[in-house]
Amino acid sequence: MKKVSFGFIETVSICIGITVLIGLLMFNYMVTPVSYEEKWRDVEIPEGSTFTDSINILKEKGLIKSGLGMLLMGRITRSDRDIKAGYYNLSESMTPLQIFNNLIEGRTIQYTITIPEGSELRKIRKQFLSTGLMDDESWQLVYDGEFLRSLEVDAPSLEGYLYPDTYNFSKGTKPETIFKRMVQRLKDHFDASLRKRSEELGMSENNVLTLASIIEREAIYDNERPKISAVFHNRLKKNMRLQADPTVLYGVKKRWKRIRYRDLKRETPYNTYRFKGLPPGPIASPGIKSIMAALYPSDDDYLYFVAKNNGRHYFSKTNKEHSKAVVQYQLNGVNKFKKDKKSIN
Repeated sequence: MKKVSFGFIETVSICIGITVLIGLLMFNYMVTPVSYEEKWRDVEIPEGSTFTDSINILKEKGLIKSGLGMLLMGRITRSDRDIKAGYYNLSESMTPLQIFNNLIEGRTIQYTITIPEGSELRKIRKQFLSTGLMDDESWQLVYDGEFLRSLEVDAPSLEGYLYPDTYNFSKGTKPETIFKRMVQRLKDHFDASLRKRSEELGMSENNVLTLASIIEREAIYDNERPKISAVFHNRLKKNMRLQADPTVLYGVKKRWKRIRYRDLKRETPYNTYRFKGLPPGPIASPGIKSIMAALYPSDDDYLYFVAKNNGRHYFSKTNKEHSKAVVQYQLNGVNKFKKDKKSIN
């Protein structure tokens, strides 16, 4: 009986000793980096990669020594199926535990893109190209008819449909996914209640966004947005040309600080001095305040407005009154004001 007990205790002791040894080895593995030199590199874990695939990639990049140690960590913590695909910025100076946590928690390389209200596609393009999230070829999706239809966008391009906001995109995110997310952000704001309002006005989504984009480029002070909207609504009802300077400039390839008389004569579909009605699509990305203004114009009879050179506008009901305002604020005034596009109430 004593011999059996002694043998049992000896076996248990050996097992405990082995367990402790394995634990110490695992702990040492988890907290010991391959090198203490900070050699950072971008590592891609492709979509559909298994935990074993990921371990092999890390070994090939020289970021871990033992694939078995990492595999054991995954099995013990039952996190081996939680690996997140994407691009990671990793260093040899990181411990296997740190690398493991990054992959499990999906701490991929992120790029922050901020789209201000009133941004045009040409400026948005520069941001995406500068980060490497897109190139010239992938950017052409914004003009692809089939892709636009898949997003239910009835417009010449995604101009005006990329909602102005701050976005975080992981390196390697597909351009299709990026554009879908930005268009969806617009649809989240342009919700069912606003769509119902647009139907009441007899306006399509494209009509609303087009008008909102013009308001966005004209207005600086928030309390003027509904008044500017009223001017355009009233002119449309009377079948008058909108005569909106921002639309004219949008149709000109080479932009100038101020509109020129010759620009008013250019035959582009965006020249609202030559053609009646709204242009074929938005001229910029409008924010929610301009979208609301397009849908809820003020109850005014204004048909004209002119900049007062201080960020505000003078509104008129008649051409005679408007002509006097032009003389007062433009022809005889000195325009020292620069639009900063900040919303000021």
